[in-house]
Amino acid sequence: MDPSSASGRMNHYEKGRHMPDIGTLQKLAQELGVPVAFFFSDSDSSAELACLIEKLSETKKQALIEQIRQEIDNIDQS
Repeated sequence: MDPSSASGRMNHYEKGRHMPDIGTLQKLAQELGVPVAFFFSDSDSSAELACLIEKLSETKKQALIEQIRQEIDNIDQS
C-alpha cells in the first residue's frame, strides 16, 4: 500500500465505505502480525483465539481441533 494513500484508504475501510480485497487483507495482516481470520472475528475472544491458533504448528492445530470436537461432543451428550 502506498504510504501516501494509506491513511485515507484505512479511513474508508474503518467507516465501511469500502471493503479491502483479499490481497490487501493479507498485506494488512502481515503488517499487523495477525492472521487474516482476525479481521472476520465477531468478538475480542475470537480474535485472540485466531491469533493464538495461528502460532501453533499444524500438528498442534490438529490436536486442538480434536480436543474441541471432543468437548463439544461431551456437551451435546449432556
